[in-house]
Amino acid sequence: MSDAGTPLPIDALRADFAQALAAGHVVVTAATGSGKSTRLPVWAREHGRVLVVEPRRLAATSLARFVARTLDTRLGGGVGYAIRLDARHGPDTEVVFATPGIALRWYGEDRLRGFTTVVLDEFHERRWDTDLLLALLQAGASHRLVVTSATIAGARLAQHLSARHLSSEGRSHPVDIEYRAPQPRAMPETRDLARRVAGAVQSTLQAQSGDCLVFLPGKGEIQACYQALKGIGATVLRLHASAPAADQAAALAAPAPDAPPRVILSTNVAETSLTVPGITAVIDSGLERRTHRRNGRTVLSLQPIARASADQRAGRAGRLQPGRCLRLWGHQAPLAAVTPPEIQREDLSDLVLAAACAGARAEALPFPEPLPAPALEQAVAGLRALGALDPQGRATERGHRLFQLPVDTELAHLAVAMPDTESAGFMADLAAALSTGRRWVQPPADPADEDALARALPRRCDATLLVAALRLDKLPGVRVDRASRKEARRLADQLRGLMNLPARPVALEGDPTAAFAAAVRALPRRTYVRRERRRQAMGNGGDELLISDQSRLDPEAEAALCLDEHSVPGRGTRQTVTLGTCLAPVPLQALLDAGLAEATLQAPRLEEGRLLARRSWRYAGRTLHSEDVVPEGAPAREAMAELILADRLLRPAGARLRDDLAAWALYVALGQGQGTVPSPRPWLVEQLTELGVENQEDLQLIEPEDLAFEGVPEWERARFDEHYPRRIQLPDLLLQVHYDVRRRVITVEKVRGSRKRDPQRWELPAWPGWRIKYQRASRVVEVR
Repeated sequence: MSDAGTPLPIDALRADFAQALAAGHVVVTAATGSGKSTRLPVWAREHGRVLVVEPRRLAATSLARFVARTLDTRLGGGVGYAIRLDARHGPDTEVVFATPGIALRWYGEDRLRGFTTVVLDEFHERRWDTDLLLALLQAGASHRLVVTSATIAGARLAQHLSARHLSSEGRSHPVDIEYRAPQPRAMPETRDLARRVAGAVQSTLQAQSGDCLVFLPGKGEIQACYQALKGIGATVLRLHASAPAADQAAALAAPAPDAPPRVILSTNVAETSLTVPGITAVIDSGLERRTHRRNGRTVLSLQPIARASADQRAGRAGRLQPGRCLRLWGHQAPLAAVTPPEIQREDLSDLVLAAACAGARAEALPFPEPLPAPALEQAVAGLRALGALDPQGRATERGHRLFQLPVDTELAHLAVAMPDTESAGFMADLAAALSTGRRWVQPPADPADEDALARALPRRCDATLLVAALRLDKLPGVRVDRASRKEARRLADQLRGLMNLPARPVALEGDPTAAFAAAVRALPRRTYVRRERRRQAMGNGGDELLISDQSRLDPEAEAALCLDEHSVPGRGTRQTVTLGTCLAPVPLQALLDAGLAEATLQAPRLEEGRLLARRSWRYAGRTLHSEDVVPEGAPAREAMAELILADRLLRPAGARLRDDLAAWALYVALGQGQGTVPSPRPWLVEQLTELGVENQEDLQLIEPEDLAFEGVPEWERARFDEHYPRRIQLPDLLLQVHYDVRRRVITVEKVRGSRKRDPQRWELPAWPGWRIKYQRASRVVEVR
């Protein structure tokens, strides 16, 4: 990072910025490294206290430290920060860097009143929370807004805000771009990523002086590359939110003149949010972890970056001198132009709840682009089902309580839905573990370690393992990222404090069965059952997932809660596969107790004169339980109707009803009568209902004549049946008659009989004006 006295490209805008901010809102488009994130907040404090909203925690803390140092003020004094689980600021701090989640909570608590200017930095990342903050602050009209970005269309945003648009160029040198893929249209991929990165780093260090910045999608890939680069003759550093503090500090510090070259392995936090000094070469995997909607839910998956992001990453190599960028994909790879905003690709539940807790309806706010109607409707419906919104869309007391907890809305709902203190504590600890990041707990790879873990934790359950890893310092064979565990513990303690729960235990106490059963009731769509044939697949009636290879779910478990998941590429260019990564086994009975299964009555029958039926409870296409029952009420009438129509009860009521309805349908179709033509079974059920039939005993009082259908008038019925019979008996041949009134075609179909020759026209009714056909099996001929 630059010193305070070092000129920066943004300095040329100082006078224009001061004039524009005095008049109202300002949109500043400036390249990464121009100084916008450090200079603009300092200039804006001339009007009063400044809140700078940074999308990433690492950027918020790093920028706060840098600005405090350049202003020669104590961190937490003149300049401070506020992120989840950490804050250093006071009521007189002039410039506070905060994450969007903190800023939204302060808005809802009316704590933004103390700030004159709000700077939304790196707005081009288009997170839902920064979009919401922009809409709320624009609607509130009580703050000066400064919106900064490296890539967004600033003029259009300035028009949306009625703001002045300023732009600044960054310092850049030419960057030589090289593509490393065997095929020109090869897309970015993870196959052999660590090996390919190691090879690219080796060749870059040989060809280019200076430091190398490697863009990777997440800390798992960073750790794999970190191991692959050991002994490479360079200082390898990791840069992400939970990386070791020493690595973060070394990566963001200016390199010493005589030090060996550095290789910084970073997520896209280094794309625009942070300036990493000394970089002359970039190696780009072309991948990022990004959210998207799948079956109405937000899932995180590994995806190719957009071209705009690729250009930003390449630009990092040209700050000091002509640079080099190695892209690990083909030069004709069909990357998207830009990354869609989160509000266009995510579930909107968190956004809608945050808006409601701020006293606003999301659909009424002035977003830069309209919220997608289907996602908005689904979010509102889901929050009402959770009891977080009232029918008018206002946040309920429960909604405010959920929003107060610094975790995902669904996880917060699970924590507050628990029936007792012990279950609530378990779910709070689990929510903290899941919110800290992915794969910070690695189960044993060695079978002996797995056996030892099974003795320590008899329940084979991912959720139980996570909570145990959070509470206990050591588990047999389990590898834990200590920095992540420390963060998870701090978050768990914060959640427990907000929920008035006892202190976090240092042992895995009690049985979480009650917690999981309550979770099934509280969030039923998170409940999955195994497919009976494909045992590695599970479904919930809406979508399907595969059990991750890393999951410790008991192979004998037939149902499970899926509390975390991620998507990976499947077959084809657009297909994805969802992997369940945190699964907790639940008994099938828990699904029945929660009312998730749909009960159906099948196979009605008479056994020794007794009416019985098979009642089955099904969920997601699988039968959970079946039993023989004596039906009562509506199920009894359904069963009776089926048996009557099969001529197994009240004979001949069923056969006569079928014939009466067929005659009436033909009568109406011929235009000889008017009215509706009911289906036999619903009509029969309705008649039984009107007759007050509740059980088999009531049926003893019914005569077949009570179930007669009065369709064709009785005085016309004989004549009508003579002219339009439904069956005809010829010598050794029984025929079924089908009438196609619209086409004026009659088909007589052989039902049974030993006769070999076809029926003759003279053997059939007159049927003037109709064409007659004879059908025997698949053979159809004209009758002449």
